[in-house]
Amino acid sequence: MVIGSFIVAALVIRYQPRVEHYIRSIGVLAYPLATVIFVAVASAPFSVTDALAIMNGALFGPLWGAVVNAIGIVFAAVVGYKIAARASALFDLEKALERLPPWVRRFPVGSPAFLISVRVIPGLGGTLATSVAATFKVPLFVHVWTMSAIAIPICTLLAIFGDRVTLAVHSYEHRAQTYYLKHRPHFHLHHRHNRP
Repeated sequence: MVIGSFIVAALVIRYQPRVEHYIRSIGVLAYPLATVIFVAVASAPFSVTDALAIMNGALFGPLWGAVVNAIGIVFAAVVGYKIAARASALFDLEKALERLPPWVRRFPVGSPAFLISVRVIPGLGGTLATSVAATFKVPLFVHVWTMSAIAIPICTLLAIFGDRVTLAVHSYEHRAQTYYLKHRPHFHLHHRHNRP
């Protein structure tokens, strides 16, 4: 699933003008649609939003891509918390907490320092932090700001990256096309006319 999302991101970057035209044809609904998609993916357990953050930067530019990502993160924190509160019994929290590195376990479970530290662990961290917050009844505001403190700067950098890569890809593509048109081989076919 992770590889698939990055393939989609690469295709969005490659075909950005077409995708952007389609998204822009939706009009003002493009931003809420991108936010809803981000919330749906980011609130799911074990999800990776990096590719979406890159795509939002590629489609909306660094500023508005970062805004869409930030709003998506805040709403995803709320939705993810509600989901984890209902499904925390499905996640083996004790086992996951035992496997944490010592530098994370030194903080009290459920504290803001713990939640922030856990979130920097790739893959499992976000899901574990959300489950801990819901299970230990950490106030929703604390959960939202600890998730935002880690995810918003990362997603902002990814939006900037998506924008810059898109510009670079299309710049190189334009240069290559210009070079080819200027230096392409010219074939001249001469027909021999048979004289009777």
